[in-house]
Amino acid sequence: MTEQGAVPPGYKRTEVGVIPEDWEVLSLGELGTFMKGKGIKRDDISNNGLLCIRYGELYTHYNNYVIIPQSRISEKIAATALPIKKGDLLFAGSGETAEEIGKCVAYLGDQDAFAGGDIVVLRSSGQNSLYLGHLLNHDVVTQQKARYGQGDAVVHINASNLAKVKVPLSPIKNEQNSIAAALSDVDGLIGALDALIAKKRDMKQAAMQQLLTGRTRLPGFEGEWEEKRLGDVLERIVGGGTPSRTNRKFWGGHIPWATVKDFGTYHPYRTQETITKEGLDNSASNLIRAGTLITSTRMLLGKCVIYQVDVCINQDLKALFCNNSIDVQYLLYWFQYHEQLIDEMGSGSTVKGLSTNDLKSLYFVSPSISEQTAIATALSDMDAEIAALERRRDKVKEIKQGMMQQLLTGKVRLISIKKHNGS
Repeated sequence: MTEQGAVPPGYKRTEVGVIPEDWEVLSLGELGTFMKGKGIKRDDISNNGLLCIRYGELYTHYNNYVIIPQSRISEKIAATALPIKKGDLLFAGSGETAEEIGKCVAYLGDQDAFAGGDIVVLRSSGQNSLYLGHLLNHDVVTQQKARYGQGDAVVHINASNLAKVKVPLSPIKNEQNSIAAALSDVDGLIGALDALIAKKRDMKQAAMQQLLTGRTRLPGFEGEWEEKRLGDVLERIVGGGTPSRTNRKFWGGHIPWATVKDFGTYHPYRTQETITKEGLDNSASNLIRAGTLITSTRMLLGKCVIYQVDVCINQDLKALFCNNSIDVQYLLYWFQYHEQLIDEMGSGSTVKGLSTNDLKSLYFVSPSISEQTAIATALSDMDAEIAALERRRDKVKEIKQGMMQQLLTGKVRLISIKKHNGS
């Protein structure tokens, strides 16, 4: 049995951690040649032309590798950009935080493509680029890139600093290939789940368009729909507030405190921050009971959520208490379907807002309460299916993280070492 902290047989301790004895520690500068992307502004992107990659897309559109870039530029613009080849490794030279700086994407496409400014390109030789695409986003590498990042508001990293980054590397090409294939298979499953989730969301959007307008009726329902004003179906609208940030006794309690930022990471049972009973009593915030419709009246206009626990809300949110003529879940889906319309009603030069009177003036059509409930149930079932797929995808992502930790550091080997050594 190995002592805690001792190096297992067949492994060695290095500056990048414990790795197999037959692995190497190399700097990125030893793997190939660095080049700097150039040109390609946002306005240069066109519908036709040659493939290209802009640095911002490394963060927003690609993970670990890309085969067919989504953007194109004219031949005239391409003449001022950097040509890239299959197998090149592209690093984001700028970012908002040190932790994300230098995100890497391997270009694996067969077509000619070009890299824009703020991209640092590494052209390696003798390595599996898909393997490197995963390795160069692993914690052991990102922690080093973060140390080399420079700047506050915008963080930068250049080729000379990237060249100093050390990586644990299997010198066995078959092992690199096996690791790359295993991680690529998991990426394929994640991509398939993402595509299925997107398809289910499109189906839900189409269902809302049909069900919330009466174009399609659920079996067993008939009769005319009634036009109503939101103010006519609400008993009251309740706002919120923020406890003093300087009083520590007001924060970190057991009461969830919701703000607009929670709408972007919505979870029905928790919020990003909590307050104490003392904080609630000494602020304009209100405790909103579970199951109440809550909407944003500043930023993310038209966005609505329903928490399954009692929550407090801040001044940017409003709780809508409905009377018995409306199903709360039905109204939630009505808001979801009309988010863009409600957002366009907002006013304000810096940040758009929506007044209480604006909310009350919204018109909508609705069937009987029983048909409202049936529609809400049908859409809720679709939400449950989407949520189940998202949980499955997130679980696969967790599995992939575990695989990367094991495979990219050599803790788990995918080849027979005896066979490789010829013994």
